[in-house]
Amino acid sequence: MKRREFMQLSGLSLGALALPSGLVMGREVSAEQLLQPGADVAFKKQLADIALNAARSKGATYTDVRIGRYLQQYIFTRETQVQNVTNAESYGVGIRVMANGTWGFAATSDVTPDGIATCAATAVAIAKANSKIQTEPVVLAPQKGVGEVSWKTPLTKNAFEIPVKEKIDLLMNVNGEALKYGAAFVTSNLFFVNEQKYFASTDGSYIDQDIHRIWPTFTVTAIDKAAGKFKTRDAISSPMGMGYEYLDGLASEKIPGPNGLVGYRNSYDMIEDATMAAKQTKEKMTAKSVTPGKYDLVLDPNHLGLTIHESVGHPLELDRVLGYEANYAGTSFATLDKWKSGTFNYGSKLVNIVADKTQPYTLGTVGYDDEGVPCKEWDLIKDGILVNYQAIRDQAAIIGEKESHGCCYADNWNSVQFQRMPNVSLRPGTEKRSVLDMIKGVEKGIYIIGRGSYSIDQQRYNFQFGGQLFYEIKNGELVGMLDDVAYQSNTQEFWNSCAQLCDKDDYRTFGSFFDGKGQPSQVSAVSHGSATTRFNGVNVINTGRKI
Repeated sequence: MKRREFMQLSGLSLGALALPSGLVMGREVSAEQLLQPGADVAFKKQLADIALNAARSKGATYTDVRIGRYLQQYIFTRETQVQNVTNAESYGVGIRVMANGTWGFAATSDVTPDGIATCAATAVAIAKANSKIQTEPVVLAPQKGVGEVSWKTPLTKNAFEIPVKEKIDLLMNVNGEALKYGAAFVTSNLFFVNEQKYFASTDGSYIDQDIHRIWPTFTVTAIDKAAGKFKTRDAISSPMGMGYEYLDGLASEKIPGPNGLVGYRNSYDMIEDATMAAKQTKEKMTAKSVTPGKYDLVLDPNHLGLTIHESVGHPLELDRVLGYEANYAGTSFATLDKWKSGTFNYGSKLVNIVADKTQPYTLGTVGYDDEGVPCKEWDLIKDGILVNYQAIRDQAAIIGEKESHGCCYADNWNSVQFQRMPNVSLRPGTEKRSVLDMIKGVEKGIYIIGRGSYSIDQQRYNFQFGGQLFYEIKNGELVGMLDDVAYQSNTQEFWNSCAQLCDKDDYRTFGSFFDGKGQPSQVSAVSHGSATTRFNGVNVINTGRKI
C-alpha cells in the first residue's frame, strides 16, 4: 500500500468485503482462537537464548530477537448488514544482528529450536554480506540490559473477550440511530489489535509485553436528492491504547463544548456521536459556503492532531531529516543546520511540543521499544524553538545524544524494526481557559472539528487541511455552520501564528491507527494530544468554488 492510502484509511470508514492488502497480517482464525494463550515466558526465553547463542557462534557482536504473536479483529457493517468480520493471527521470530559493523536481519515462522538457530545463522550471513558494501560501521548508543521484565497495556476489558455478537449489536445500534435521525447511508467499524511481543538481546534484556489498541469509527452520509448534493461526517473518535472499556462510557468524562458539541477523553459514546453526526450532516446541507480570506482559527484537538502529525511528527523523524525516506516519502525542511543553530523559531513561544511513549491510553505507549530501550518523554520544540528530533540507537550519535529516545518499532515479527514516530503532542496552556473563553476573544474566525482531506509537500512545509465541521465566529460568538473550508499555510508560519491554548481540562488525543512508512512499507499507530488552540490570521480558501 502507498502511504497516501494508509493515511486515508486512518480517517475513513472501511466498508469493504475484503480488507486492503497490508492491513491484515497472518492467517485467518476463529474468534475463539484469538483467546488461546500463547507460549509462556519461560519457553520464549529458552527460544531467545537459542537465537542469541547461535548468532554469537557465527560471529555476531550484537543480537536481538523478537518473538511475536500478533492478533487482529476487524468488524465492518453498513446500514443493516454485516459486511465482514476478520480474525487474524501471525506468529514468528525476527532476529537482528550486527557483524563486521553492519546490520543483518532474518525472520522465520518455524518457531522451533532448529528453525530459530537456522534463522540466526542466516541473519549473520546477511550482515557479513552487507558489510562488503558498508562504508561506515554502525554505531549503537549504549543500552544497559534491564533483565527480565514485563509490561502490559492497562485495561479492564480485553476486547477479544467480548463476544462478536455484542460488538455487532453495538454497530447495528450505531447505524440504526444514524438512520433514524436522517442519514441515508452509514458504515461503522471496529478495529482491535493485540501485540504479544517478547524481546531479548545480548545487552541482557528479556522483555515480555502485551499491547492492546482499539479504534471505533463510522461515516454518516446525508443526501439531498432534489439538489443533487450529499454531505458526510466521520466519527469524532480517537483510536486508543485501551481495552473495550473505551466503549462502555465508564473510563472518563465527556468534554462539553459550545452549541452542545461533545469531545471524548478516554471513553467514547459511539451511539451518541452517530446521532449527532446524522443531525450535523443534514445541517451541512444548508451551511453557508465560506468566504475566502484571513481568519483566526480555533482548532479542536480531534482536528489539530492531524496537523501535528503531518507538520511536526513526520518532519522531526531523524531518518527523514537525513534523507533515508527521500525515495518514498520525502525529506524534511527541519534540517540539521536549523537545529544546530539553537535559535530556529518553529513556532511562537506558546508552542511546546513533546515526544513520548509513556502517556497512558495512547497508541504509541509501551514500556520498552523494539530495541529494548525503556520509553520516555523528551522535548522536540521548547518555547517555539526546535531543540530535538526522534532518534533510535543507531542514530543517536548523529545528533550528539548519549542514548536512544526509545522510538524503534516493527509492525510484525517478520519486519525489521526502525525509527517510528512516538506520540507527538502539544502541551496545553497553563492559564485556565475553556473553548468558550477562547471563542469570546475572536472577532472573525472559524471553529474547526475533526480531520478531513489534507495535502502537504514532500518536505512537510507547505500544506492544506480541511475538517469535518466548521462554525463561523463573529464578535466572540458562534453564528452558524460553514462549508467548503480549508486552510493553507506553511509549517513555520502556521505554528508561529499560535496565539492561545486551552488548559489541561480540555486536553484530548487524536490518533492514526494505520500510519505507513518505509520500504517495504510498515504500519504503526500513534497518538497526538492537545487542547483546543487558536491560530491567528490563517489563510482560508473555499474548496467548493469552480475555477
